[in-house]
Amino acid sequence: MTAPLLIGSGAGFSGDRTDAALPVVRTLIAAGGPGALIFETLAERTLALAQLARRDNPEHGYEPLLDLLLTPVLGLCLTHGIPIIGNFGAANPRAAARRVLALAAELGLPAPRVAVVEGDDLSHDAGRAMLRRIVGESFPETRFVCANAYIGARAIADALREGAQVVVCGRVADPALAVGPAMAHFDWAWDDWNRLAAATMAGHLLECGAQVSGGYFADPGMKDVPDVHAVGFPIAQIDADGGIEIFKAANTGGCVDLRTVKEQLLYEVHDPGAYLTPDVVADIGAVTVEQIGTDRVAVRNIRGHARPAELKANLFHQGGWFAEGEISYAGPNAAARARLAADIVRKRMQGLGHDVPIRCDLIGVLSVFADDSGAMISAPQPHEADARDVRMRVALAHEDKAVAQALLREVNALYTCGPAGGGGVRTGLRARLNATSCLVPRDAVTATHAFVA
Repeated sequence: MTAPLLIGSGAGFSGDRTDAALPVVRTLIAAGGPGALIFETLAERTLALAQLARRDNPEHGYEPLLDLLLTPVLGLCLTHGIPIIGNFGAANPRAAARRVLALAAELGLPAPRVAVVEGDDLSHDAGRAMLRRIVGESFPETRFVCANAYIGARAIADALREGAQVVVCGRVADPALAVGPAMAHFDWAWDDWNRLAAATMAGHLLECGAQVSGGYFADPGMKDVPDVHAVGFPIAQIDADGGIEIFKAANTGGCVDLRTVKEQLLYEVHDPGAYLTPDVVADIGAVTVEQIGTDRVAVRNIRGHARPAELKANLFHQGGWFAEGEISYAGPNAAARARLAADIVRKRMQGLGHDVPIRCDLIGVLSVFADDSGAMISAPQPHEADARDVRMRVALAHEDKAVAQALLREVNALYTCGPAGGGGVRTGLRARLNATSCLVPRDAVTATHAFVA
């Protein structure tokens, strides 16, 4: 087909706004042409947590906000022929697909054709054996949680060509969510590198949701964005020749301009001349960005090169425990009392036999710019004596849960064991996951799709 394809973003991460997709879908419908809706909800850690959730319950392990994301738009998309593609399957695409079918029934909708894309999960015996050979002695044998490869768009495109109305993916590369519908729509060749690269960068511009339409971009007085509280999510128009135009949902806040698009183009791109993805190596070294209308930007001159011979894979393993506690001090001498509180916690932990690294922050004096070793916070800071609202935070990571719990008890004890005037204690304890990345042979990973009834 030669008609342009519109692809709208419904989410940019797990936990994104659940009302964002509706204005996007309404804009796609009003445009009247072919369109697709994508949901990008899968960061690296998100997938590992989903694997743990699946271990606890075989029907869990997919995006927890799936119902809230799809309920406002599922009926409209089915009625108007707008396929939905999402990596909200996370660690359990088949369970997510079953939930989509159940949700459609609950909403009184006809059963959609739901496909799952699989093959990214390398946690099985053969996958672990391969990764053990690649990673070597550092392979986390006893603490292994999961491993997933970043797969490309071919299985998505195949599912759409076969009539899928919803495509549920796990760990596909983020841009593949847009490459798949573009390939199904235009029927480009899989070695048409320039067009593949254009579709990839369209997906890259969409993958973080409102980041390209002014959300994460906003900085009052420096980069002002209108009505950012109602920021509209982006839509990409892809032409048959690979041209891209980026705009946003109608009647929403935010902005799409040269600055927002350039920021997102370069986001997470290590080498602009060789952005590696499973489908293509994209080259934006000669890209042009042009404002062609209000909240509408054209992106041209994207080039592509042959896809890499290897795929990236992430391995996750258990990493012990992370504990953090906070308490506030206000009024005169607040910073000094907060410093004393931190010193008390350190000495108490040492006295209990837990001589472990503890990070201390004085929020309101020095925190974001501080360092784990405490070198910066060890010296008094400028204007520290004038601080009237300081929150002391301590944190540690440790293999032993009991040590982590001891820190939290010591923070809680500051209520009455001093210093004076502390309040608003908050503590948290959670299991840590550590990650290792590697490259695996492309032919060791087989991506497939299947329909779920």
